Amino acid sequence: MQHASLRAANRRAVLTTITFSPGISNAEVSRRTGLAPQTASAIVTELEDDGLVTRGDVLRGRRGQPATPLYLDYGGAYGIGCEVSWRHIDIKLINLGSEDLGHYRRDFAYPDAAGIVAEAAEAIAGLIARLDPAQQQRVAGIGLATPSNFGSLIGNVSPPAEQLQAWRELDLRAALEAATGLATTWFNDGNCACFAEMVMSPPPRPANLVHLFVSTYLGAGITAEHTLWEGPTGNSANLGSMLVNGHDGHRSFGHDIASTSALGRRLAQAGITLPLGDHPANWPWSDWEAHIAPWVEASGSALAEIIVNTGAVLEIDHAIVDSIAPQSIIDRLVAATERALGELVVIGARRPRLVAGTLGARATPLGAAQLTMFRKHFSRDLSDMLAAGGGE
Repeated sequence: MQHASLRAANRRAVLTTITFSPGISNAEVSRRTGLAPQTASAIVTELEDDGLVTRGDVLRGRRGQPATPLYLDYGGAYGIGCEVSWRHIDIKLINLGSEDLGHYRRDFAYPDAAGIVAEAAEAIAGLIARLDPAQQQRVAGIGLATPSNFGSLIGNVSPPAEQLQAWRELDLRAALEAATGLATTWFNDGNCACFAEMVMSPPPRPANLVHLFVSTYLGAGITAEHTLWEGPTGNSANLGSMLVNGHDGHRSFGHDIASTSALGRRLAQAGITLPLGDHPANWPWSDWEAHIAPWVEASGSALAEIIVNTGAVLEIDHAIVDSIAPQSIIDRLVAATERALGELVVIGARRPRLVAGTLGARATPLGAAQLTMFRKHFSRDLSDMLAAGGGE
């Protein structure tokens, strides 16, 4: 067991090194991983045989023996990210390079327990059919992203009464795995969005960040030293449940202020109904400006307080704010958060750098697909290596 785990760890160390340093040579792989040249070379050959690594043209004209550059082979693995959320289902097929190879999305007023599994399975089958038979064998599995305790909290979106019991009885992960025949792993949706933002950020990637995602509720994720912090059950970083000061002088959960649900309540007071079932990018945001402006300011204050409180516990150097809303609204949320941060006193630590997210609505399904491939091919966590087959 220990020998197999060590072999798997070495293999993943080599693959990670090649991924982050495209064009690297065998000799440099050996130097950076600390593996003996013969061991590193043997692992590279093994990865090449498995279709995960490809070699470029030999580099001549330099001192010493000609070097052959090594690259990650994007066609070496494929991942499916399936987000089932309060108001939509969003599914992506990507390759090892995170290139988008297919996409399915539908927005709704509430998720229907009676049909959601069949809908997801049909969409996934259609996406996989785009791959040739050899590529289909390289699908790592499905990453299922939902809010934590999704089935028990479905009443939050006021579905018909029969949906409450149906969702309590539905094991969505197991049902999706049975319907597709593909290994399916559950992830918290906020963690997925955070992971995608970390992976897609250009180097040098921030090592310690808090990611806040303004959606139906407030999703969140944290990375510490380049590692996603999921906690023992995968539910950690539920920062939307942090208590913050509301503009009305009362303490409220972040979910109840910085979310489109909170915006919906503001609109409802003015007799305006959110167009549920339509993508938020298509909502008439400009028509609601009288209600958008105070919601943005209140959200910024709540987000700033969450960032400062999180930074007091963890040494966060970056804070990222993203949303399902259009980019213009995201930019306003970031600006409002920046203003609110400037008014808060930070003791004994520098304020994290605040930036806008770059992925928007595609962050969660993308991260779910990436996490699936990461755990199978890159993670050096013992449980992940054993789940992938020990020595692979």
